[in-house]
Amino acid sequence: MALILAASINLNEIPKDKIIIGKKGKYLPISITLNDELDQFGNQGPVIVSQSKEEREAKQAKTYLGNVKVVWSNGSNVEPAPRDGAPAQAAPAAPADDLPF
Repeated sequence: MALILAASINLNEIPKDKIIIGKKGKYLPISITLNDELDQFGNQGPVIVSQSKEEREAKQAKTYLGNVKVVWSNGSNVEPAPRDGAPAQAAPAAPADDLPF
């Protein structure tokens, strides 16, 4: 179940109060969603700042940082987004049934 995702985020949108200072650096908890369909720009989902349970229950607005797309898959999960000018990746062929019955 391997994937390579490509994402871009807008650094100007990072809320400073969400940055966690750890022993080895500063961290921002994020969530990445992979949708079933591409958006109008060929992206497969958003990258957002993770919300606490309380923030989700209060239905606070999400902080969108950017977008993500699958650029490679081993074929056992999500298909990669088509590249500009490239044909969509074909589904693997079914194995031949060579059983005598």
